[in-house]
Amino acid sequence: MNGAGGTSGGVGQFFIGLVMMCGGFYLLLNSISVSSSFGLGSRLYGFSAMGSSFGITGGMIMIPFMFGIGLVFFNSKNIIGWILSLGSITALIFGVISSIKFGFKTMTAFELITILVLAIGGLGLFLRSLKSMDKSAHITKKQNISD
Repeated sequence: MNGAGGTSGGVGQFFIGLVMMCGGFYLLLNSISVSSSFGLGSRLYGFSAMGSSFGITGGMIMIPFMFGIGLVFFNSKNIIGWILSLGSITALIFGVISSIKFGFKTMTAFELITILVLAIGGLGLFLRSLKSMDKSAHITKKQNISD
């Protein structure tokens, strides 16, 4: 009979590893806080020129977007309208994603170690169950037990 993944690995190891891995990664991802500083007045991109620094805000990105949408609705075959619209939306999405900040919630060292042991230990058990076991080792063990 084949075990987990069609190999001779253990089905018990597979399910125990899967439960440990899912629980550990759930707790790990649940302890990460995500925040964003995005706003239409916040600076998305910045550059320096001629000794001073300039910032491009989310609101400034919406201006070419509005012109592009107007051009597309006026003439749907207008390539400049499509470039303005799609370029602005791409810049806006990139700006929102790049303004995301990740942080770790406060926890004790014991909680962190428990989470990491569950996640990484479960992953190791899960992967070990998918590996084929050496059949000659099983036969030798069975013969030693019966002797």
